[in-house]
Amino acid sequence: MRLEIGNFYVNDVRFGDINSYSQGVLTINKKEALDFIMEDDSIVEADIVIAKPGESKRIVPIKEAIEARVRVDGRCLFPGVTGTLEQAGDGKLYALKNMSVMAVGKHWGSFGDGLVDMSGEGADYSYFSKLINVCLVANTNEEFEQREQQKKNRALRWGAMRLAEYIGRSVKELIPESREIFELTPITKRNKNTTDLPSVVYVMQAQSQMEMLGYNDLLYGWDMNRTLPTFMHPNEILDGAIIGGSFMPSSSKWSTYDMQNLPTIKELYSEHGKTLNFLGVIVSNLNVSLEQKNRAALYVAQIAKSLGADGAILAEEGYGNPDADFIACFCALEDAGVKTVGMTNECTGRDGKSQPLVVLNEQANAIVSCGNVSQLLYLPPMDEVIGEFESIGRDGLSGGWEGDEKLGPSVAEDGSIIIENNCMFCGDQVVGWSKKTVVEY
Repeated sequence: MRLEIGNFYVNDVRFGDINSYSQGVLTINKKEALDFIMEDDSIVEADIVIAKPGESKRIVPIKEAIEARVRVDGRCLFPGVTGTLEQAGDGKLYALKNMSVMAVGKHWGSFGDGLVDMSGEGADYSYFSKLINVCLVANTNEEFEQREQQKKNRALRWGAMRLAEYIGRSVKELIPESREIFELTPITKRNKNTTDLPSVVYVMQAQSQMEMLGYNDLLYGWDMNRTLPTFMHPNEILDGAIIGGSFMPSSSKWSTYDMQNLPTIKELYSEHGKTLNFLGVIVSNLNVSLEQKNRAALYVAQIAKSLGADGAILAEEGYGNPDADFIACFCALEDAGVKTVGMTNECTGRDGKSQPLVVLNEQANAIVSCGNVSQLLYLPPMDEVIGEFESIGRDGLSGGWEGDEKLGPSVAEDGSIIIENNCMFCGDQVVGWSKKTVVEY
């Protein structure tokens, strides 16, 4: 497979009379864009709001983020989701960098929704504070789940994907400012210089815990609760084969934007043929029962061993119950002779003294920590809230609460907030964005 991504670097986003891109400035015709979004009868009211790095703006509740792109051949960005089921990972597409399209609730939030501060201390806790975020702020007629803590958020998530495709069309006929080429020679056809290097596979444990369909990550449109571990070309991940779900606590989730730009995959690509032989990606699931967890671990280990992997990078989306999958997979890989390094967050409590993972094992002795989900954050007011502030405590957002006997409500009268890191949108950045480190005291 050969994937070519032509990049356009967005320095500013404005509203104007036409949809266009020129010299770093993206212009959006707001009325036309909203008319396009409102073609979906499920969306009953909508607005588009722009949030830029450094602005005194707080975005909540955020449900999803996507990179705006367009395929040169006219195919959809997310096969099996926003269009027909076709092969991802091969061909040419254009991407608008330094920005995202966000799905934001105008009123109702849920357990898997999160928050981004565009400035101040809170901006350090999410990669998305560094991007210009085009926020689709909308309400839907999905009244059956408005007051449910767990929401599928289907209409808003699909609306943001469609908006990302719509915005991407503005660069379809232009010449990219740079190009990235992602191409791997088939494993059995590689030269000796490459095959003599340590062979490494990337194992992605994508979220699939909910047995009721509609909450989990989707693989080519297929609910990942219904999948088994499978070997995939890394280009497929970068090219929209997986979209993020709406289930996990927000800091630990992987957005679709994360999948499209997955830093660990790109880093493995950059080292391929130099320090390692990048075999590809094993996409695994995170199901609920012990039998399902053990079955997935056996599949992963068998695939890695059959590929001839010397080492693996293992990353889990989520924490708590998925820790059992993470450690089971870790041990199965080690038992198969595949040296493994894990990437995960921790849940060590607000005081940082609790056991970091629900399950531990001596074989899991090389883990990169991406921070404590329960860390308390005290953040000052922002001048503007995009979305609805009250959702933090009212709607069961992970890391927020209506009242605490010691800390009081998450949202103070002056607009300041007390939350757990859990609430920060994709804040743990297990996919590889994370700047967090461990300090020994």
